[in-house]
Parts: sequence; C-alpha cells; structure tokens
Amino acid sequence: MRHLIVICTLLFFTLPAAVRGPDAGVPDFTPVENLVNRSISERVFPSASIAVIHQGRVIFHRAFGRLTYDPASPEATTGTIYDIASLTKPVVTTSITMQLVERDSLDLDAPVSRYLPSFGSNGKQDVTVRQLLQHTSGLRAHRFFIKTCTTPQEVYQAIDTDTLITRPGTRTRYSDLGFITLGRVIERITGNSLEKNFDTRFRRPLAMHNTMFTPPTELSMAIAPTEQDTSWTLRTPRPLVHDHNTALLGGIAGHAGLFSTTRDLIIFTSMMLNEGRYGTRTFFSPETLATFTRRYDNDRGLGWDLRSIDTPSSAGDHLSPSTYGHLGFTGTSIWIDPEQDIAIITLTNRVHPTSSNKKIRAFRPRLHNTIMECIESQKEKNP
Repeated sequence: MRHLIVICTLLFFTLPAAVRGPDAGVPDFTPVENLVNRSISERVFPSASIAVIHQGRVIFHRAFGRLTYDPASPEATTGTIYDIASLTKPVVTTSITMQLVERDSLDLDAPVSRYLPSFGSNGKQDVTVRQLLQHTSGLRAHRFFIKTCTTPQEVYQAIDTDTLITRPGTRTRYSDLGFITLGRVIERITGNSLEKNFDTRFRRPLAMHNTMFTPPTELSMAIAPTEQDTSWTLRTPRPLVHDHNTALLGGIAGHAGLFSTTRDLIIFTSMMLNEGRYGTRTFFSPETLATFTRRYDNDRGLGWDLRSIDTPSSAGDHLSPSTYGHLGFTGTSIWIDPEQDIAIITLTNRVHPTSSNKKIRAFRPRLHNTIMECIESQKEKNP
C-alpha cells in the first residue's frame, strides 16, 4: 500500500492552499531558466528541480533536463526523486532533535555519553549534544568505514573507540561522524529508529509521500541516478544511496540517506518559514526555531548552516544574514531567508556520472543571485 501511495502521488499532486497563490505578479524567471538550461549543456548536472517560495506562494517550480546525459533518458519532472545527501542532517536529524529539546527529552548541553555511554571513551566524555550540532565536537570529518567495517555495529564501535582530532568546543570541523552519532542518540532516547521517528513526526503529518529512506526498486525510474559505486566489497546488496557510509549503515543514517522531491520539500520549507507551523499542526515553537537557526560564535546554527557574511556564500549575495540552510553533496541545497520570507530549493544529481564534477560550486551562488534579481526586478515594476 505504501508503494502504491507513493506512485500515485508522483502522478498527481495538489499543493496545499497555504502555499498556493495566483499567477498575477509572479516575476519573469526567464533568466533562471536560461541559466539552468545552459548549465545542463555545460554538464554541470544532467537534471535539476528548483522551487522558490516567497511570501507564502510558490512563485517558481520547474524541472530541467533528463535523468542522465543520454538523450533517450526520461525527462526530469517536479516529481523526480533525488538523493538529497546531507540535507538529511537538517530535514531529519536536526528537526527531530528540535522536537526532543523542546519537549525536554534531550539536553543540548548534556554530554553525549549520558545517552550513549559507549561513546564516552578515549577523551570523548565531555563532548556535548550541542557540539555535535555545531560541528565543534572534535570528531574527525569522515572515515571510509568499509575499509575496516562490515556491519553497522562495527561502524558504531569504530566511532565510539575513536579519539578526537581537537579538544571539544575549540574548532569547527564539519563531521559526518557527529551526525551519525546524533542519529543514534535519537534512537536511544525514543526507542524507535531514525526512519520511524521521521515518518511519525514529519513525513506523514506533512504528507511528504515521496520522501523516504531506502526507496523501493519499483520507483527506480522516478529517481535521478548518482554514480556507480566500484568499491563496494560486501556480499550483501548495496542500498541505492550515494553516500558510502550510509550504504554500509543500511541506507539510513543521521548524516545522509534521505530521498525527496521539490514537491515535498516545498511543504517542509513552508513549515519552516511559518515558524514551525503548517496547517493546524505545530511541529516546534518559534522560540525553538530561533535557538537552532541563530548565529553562534562559529557562524553556524545548530544543525543548520548560515549564510556566510564575510566570505562568498553558495547562497549568493542577496539573501539576508539571517538566512539558514544546508548543502548536499549530490548537488542539492535549501536556503531559507525569514527576513525576506523566501525559500529556495535546488535538487540536482550533479554526481552523475561522477562526483569529480565540481561545477556546482560556481552554479549555486549564480542561481541564487539570478533568482533574487528576478524578484527584485518584479518589485521595481510593481512597487
């Protein structure tokens, strides 16, 4: 039944009235369309799905390209499912953490070892939950675990017995290991899997039917491919997810593994723009949202990235300093600007056929600048 619902939703989608709006007054996004189409011809990515929400309305939502560079490949649609990679961190792990903190189930300043005693070894006894969220825990950024591990339990043990690279709270080092650990904390506190937590708390209440971990094979034609993994050494079948460590963890982890569409992420980002509310449901309070998205000493939020102020940002030049969001390795991003009441969602599969393609770095700020310039041009025409 779940798979039938997903497939049917791919064929028909009605945007909730809370984020629909009339066509009148919508900016001319031709420059955006030209930029994306040109980027596809320059092989920045084979496909993209982009959505813009402004003042409670979806003012732009279009898909571009084909799922691969093969001219016979299916065309991308706004229902195409993408591996959103590290967007899993804010959409799943951070959002669940926000609810647990608000409901007093989780203390941000408690040591992680309070919830995972096995973690508190080899100098990690003072690492806090807050430091995991801010990437100041001192954990190393990444390890290619398949070289030494064959099961999720071995991965967790490797993290638990690892030493720190720096003293907790002294240096920012973006760490997948920290969010793998945070996912385990959530599971320990709630007694449910990360997937079950997300399904119960967000996916089903928000009707995000095409958002999931470990998508079934019958959806393969609706999923934008990433790159072929040539280093999988296990006899067990490899999950579809691009991230290698997530695959080793069964396709579900706190740092990566979620698949989604712009259609579904429009709903999620609309909830965030509405300070944690959507329809009749409240997912967290404005105060909790402010705590997690404000700028801390290391210019990061809690689980969320912030638009850089003193250095160039992938969010471009026109979004306000209060903008928060995140990037995904596969070529995805979400940026939310509460000051200007705008959110921009970009999903691509730039890692197909190879993740050595880094052209997305120049594309991202150019895209956000072009979108904002189109909106500003419309304001000038209709002051």
